[in-house]
Amino acid sequence: MANTQGPQGNYDPAGSTQMFRAFVDEAPQGRQPQAAAPSGPRIGVIIGVIVALAVVAGVAWLALK
Repeated sequence: MANTQGPQGNYDPAGSTQMFRAFVDEAPQGRQPQAAAPSGPRIGVIIGVIVALAVVAGVAWLALK
């Protein structure tokens, strides 16, 4: 890996170009688990709505008591 060549034939002592290309080639596989990620914010919104309803119910209960 120490003697890798960049796209224009420049010397790349760290092998950054090769590591970047490996990352780009693996990126579509890494995106598949993100399909479940939108459920995270949705769950947060649902919990927020439930908490808000509980607060409103508590205030109404105290006001009518």
